[in-house]
Amino acid sequence: MNLHNGQLYWPETYTDHIQYPQLEENITCDVLIVGGGMSGALCAHVLRQEKELDVVLIDRRKPGSGSSSANSGLLQFSSDKMLHELIDQQGEQDAVYFYQLCQKALEDLKKAANALSEDPEFRMQKSLYFASSGEDAVKLAREYDVLKRFDFPVEYLEPAEISSHFPFSKPAALVTSGDADVNPYQFVQIMLKDASAAGVRIYEYTPLLRKTKTVHGFTCESEKGTISARYIIFATGYENDFLAQQLGADLNRSFAVVTDPLPSLKTWYKEWMIWETKRPYLYMRTTKDGRIVAGGLDEDKAEAPLNEGIIEERGKRILQKIKEHFPDLSPKLSHTWCATFGESHDGLPYIGEHPNRLGEYYCLGFGGNGTVYSMLGATIIKDLITKGFHPASRLFTIARAVSL
Repeated sequence: MNLHNGQLYWPETYTDHIQYPQLEENITCDVLIVGGGMSGALCAHVLRQEKELDVVLIDRRKPGSGSSSANSGLLQFSSDKMLHELIDQQGEQDAVYFYQLCQKALEDLKKAANALSEDPEFRMQKSLYFASSGEDAVKLAREYDVLKRFDFPVEYLEPAEISSHFPFSKPAALVTSGDADVNPYQFVQIMLKDASAAGVRIYEYTPLLRKTKTVHGFTCESEKGTISARYIIFATGYENDFLAQQLGADLNRSFAVVTDPLPSLKTWYKEWMIWETKRPYLYMRTTKDGRIVAGGLDEDKAEAPLNEGIIEERGKRILQKIKEHFPDLSPKLSHTWCATFGESHDGLPYIGEHPNRLGEYYCLGFGGNGTVYSMLGATIIKDLITKGFHPASRLFTIARAVSL
């Protein structure tokens, strides 16, 4: 699948790459991670701390060059489904627990970033979630009440308060604390580099061609070598559209832009991350060097278009949205791209062991909170492998999928 097309920004920000070998022999390990994007890198980061485990990671391309290179880098504990909506769907106990898990995953992401040998441009931020219409303001008021009742860090802003901070006003907005932004590509590359230094064996251009269940685990065949593993973790993101169909997930595409650095962002209050209630939603954030990253215009098509004209036109529309919200700025586009993203049938990620194939795990952060879900998944799978249990695994079980 063509996971992205256009001019990506993040890969240009990090050039200190390691060239990992291609697998050309038969090897054994305890855990094989398939996929070297954000999910696979976080699994490698978490598992490398388990000294008794021998871990191998393979990627069919250069690690980090798939969906992670097109990631927006917004990290939030709030889901695309508001908490009160999730309560209606999942029940109060499970919905609140899920939001608390996402909150904890953000803390774990901060710890992971701080533990790395290089700076992944991880910054703690607040998020402004504004009502796109007066009708949505009612939903935000209900969401505020629920978040406040369960002690999530949230403030409610009236229109006058919004316009006192920003050069625009909206019917209402929520401000959440404890969120973050990151350079996603840099984050992945540094995590893999540090994992490699800690003993994780990483192989690039090593596709998994065939997998066979054995008495002691799995035999995994690639083009020039075989891996015998006790456990296997699929962290393949949106790569496999057949797998997405089996899980009952939808693959769509979204557009994003990055501007040239701006001389000043003074009217952007504290550089809070911004998103809206409308679906598909506009999102905006800043970078360490004063650029604006924005995106949206989601479409019900899985593959990124090859037509550069389509991508350019969508980029201009997103740029116009930026200017509507910040008329004092004069941003110019430096990068525009389109990328595939996935959404599960119920808004929750797919994490855990396959119900019919013991020892086979999935860390698939389908949804608008992919990096947060991947951190959560890495932690859960680590506990399932090392302890045989994690209390949250029941929420994300693969068994809830539409077709297996």
